[in-house]
Amino acid sequence: MEMTAQQLSQYNGTDPSKPIYVSVKGRVFDVTTGKSFYGPGGPYAMFAGKDASRALAKMSKSEEDITSSLDGLTEKEIGVLNDWETKFIAKYPVVATLLN
Repeated sequence: MEMTAQQLSQYNGTDPSKPIYVSVKGRVFDVTTGKSFYGPGGPYAMFAGKDASRALAKMSKSEEDITSSLDGLTEKEIGVLNDWETKFIAKYPVVATLLN
């Protein structure tokens, strides 16, 4: 399945009848089982319904970093992002591919 960023934004945890999705490097993960982290009030709620690639790479929760853009990231930041991607793959099912 493929989805747009606009479609992804509908899965941000505010509608309890829908799952919670987070995208990392263009893969959309169902993080509903991590609702305490990604749901409303959770420490990573700002990533729900969005591509969090840049923010994860930079270990940032700043709104301007919550984007799929990897432009200008250092080699170390790319390594951090790859580690996050590995963790997401191990923990959460991939449900879609994010279209640019």
